[in-house]
Amino acid sequence: MIGRRRMPDPARTELNLTSMIDVVFQLLIYFIVGTTFAMGEQSYRMDLPEREGGAEVDPLELDDEPIIVQVLGGGRIRIPGPWNAPVHVDGLESFLESQRSDRGGIIELDAPIRIKPRSRVSWQDAVQAFNAAVAAGYQTVGFDESID
Repeated sequence: MIGRRRMPDPARTELNLTSMIDVVFQLLIYFIVGTTFAMGEQSYRMDLPEREGGAEVDPLELDDEPIIVQVLGGGRIRIPGPWNAPVHVDGLESFLESQRSDRGGIIELDAPIRIKPRSRVSWQDAVQAFNAAVAAGYQTVGFDESID
């Protein structure tokens, strides 16, 4: 077999996976360190109104508008609405008691009442209005942002 030359073997290619594995591990560590894990989803108990009789519940019914008690300072207050409201915090408790629905008034006991002090009103005046609403028997009394 003279004259016949042997064909060289085709070049063998090899993949060096070491560097690719290093990059994958570095990305894995980066994402583990850089991730913040949120708390798991929680379920909350909801107190839904009981259906009495055959009355239908309107899903589009709006919440009651809160009764706003504006604290103006110096013991003076203003309550916007369809009534002859007192102008001083001393008369607030008796006024709110007379407006309760269980006593012939138009305000439900669970109606939201929001105390809204002016920005420069002393804390004592705002707390005095809050205490008057609670003493009148209302259940959802809270503070709102200051007015001005």
